[in-house]
Amino acid sequence: MKKTPNDNEFAKLLAEKQLDSANAHLAGIIDSASAGDVEKAIAADCGRYSLKRLATMLSPMAENYLESMAQKSMQITRQRFGSTVQLYAPLYVSNYCVNSCSYCAFSTQSSPDRIRLSIARACAEADIIAGEGFRHILLVSGEDSKFIDVDYLVKLAERLRSKFSSISIEIYPMSSSDYAKLFTAGIDGIAVYQETYDRSDYAKFHQAGPKSDFDWRLSTLSRAGQAGFRSLGLGFLIGLSDWRTQTLAMAEHADFLMKRYWQGRISFSFPRMRPAENVAQEMFGHMVTDSQLSQIMMALRLCFPDSEIVLSTRESANFRDNMSRICVTRVSAGSKTNPGGYGTEQGALKQFEIDDDRDAKDVAAALKAKGLEAVWKDWDSAFAK
Repeated sequence: MKKTPNDNEFAKLLAEKQLDSANAHLAGIIDSASAGDVEKAIAADCGRYSLKRLATMLSPMAENYLESMAQKSMQITRQRFGSTVQLYAPLYVSNYCVNSCSYCAFSTQSSPDRIRLSIARACAEADIIAGEGFRHILLVSGEDSKFIDVDYLVKLAERLRSKFSSISIEIYPMSSSDYAKLFTAGIDGIAVYQETYDRSDYAKFHQAGPKSDFDWRLSTLSRAGQAGFRSLGLGFLIGLSDWRTQTLAMAEHADFLMKRYWQGRISFSFPRMRPAENVAQEMFGHMVTDSQLSQIMMALRLCFPDSEIVLSTRESANFRDNMSRICVTRVSAGSKTNPGGYGTEQGALKQFEIDDDRDAKDVAAALKAKGLEAVWKDWDSAFAK
C-alpha cells in the first residue's frame, strides 16, 4: 500500500505524548486530582480542550461530580444540537474477514458460517431499512477486500444514494485515492475504531492479518479527511486497555483531525465489549460500569461541544434513553449485526450480541417521552453538490 507523507504524523504525536503506552505523568494527574481541580475543570469555558482538563474530569475524584457534569453537558448539547437525536441503521454486507482478532466473532478462527451479500441482496436489505424510515445508513463489513472492494462499494452507493441522505462506512482501512472514489460515489461518512491506542495491547489482540499494522490503521481517518469525508468517526473498544488513557488518546486524535480537516465533523463512539461467538469475555480486564461510561461521554462533551456522540445498540435501552437526554446526539435502532439479518438470514454469524433490541419506532417513541425528537433525516445530499 502506498502511504502519503502525512501518514505517520499523528503516530509521532501520540508517541511524543506517551499515549501509545503507559504514561506515568498523566496517571499522576488522574490519581491526584482534587475536588478543587475537578470543579475548576468543569467550570472552564465550553469547548476548552486540554489533556489536563480532560484527565481531571476522568479522575476518580470526578466521580463525585457526575451530576454537575450531566447538567452542564445537557445544557451544551441542547444549545448546539437542540432537542434532536439522529437515527441510523447499520447494514452488514459481509462477515468474511482475513484478520485474527481475539475479541471479534468475525475472526478467521471463528465459525465458518460466512455470508457475503451481492449488490442486489444488499439493496434488498437497504430497502427494508429505508422502509422503516431511516435515511442514514452505515455499511459494515469484515476485512473482505477481495469481495467488498472499491468497485463493489461504488456500485452499491450509486444504487443507495437516491434512498438515503447520508451513507457511511465502517470497513477496513483504504488509501486516500480509494476514499476519494467512494466520496465521489456518495459515501460521505466513515467510522474507524483504533480498538486500542496502546501499541503493546494492540499487538496482543491483533496477531495476524492486515489489521495488525497499527500505524496504517491509526492514519485511516487522516486519509478519509484528505478525500473530503464530512463525518469522521473515532472510537476505541472498551475492555482492551485502560479506559482513562484510551479516552485521552482518542481526544488527542480528535483534536489532531479537527485542526487539519475542519470540513468534517468529528464523532465519538463507545463500543463496549459484548458477548460474541468464540470470544472469551473474561480475557478483557478493562471493562467499565455504566457510571464510568457516562463519565467518559460527559467529559468529552464538555471539551468537544460540537462533536457528535454516538451510542449503538450494544448498550441497554435504559442507558441509551438516559444518555440521549444528557449528551448523545446519534443512535442506531433495530440493528442487525449479521449480513442479511433484516431479511432472510436470521441465523448468520453475528459480530456481537446487541442489548437494545427495540425496533426503530419504539426507540423514537422513547426519545419523545424524554422530550426529544428523533430525526430520520437532518440534511439533504443535494445541498452538497
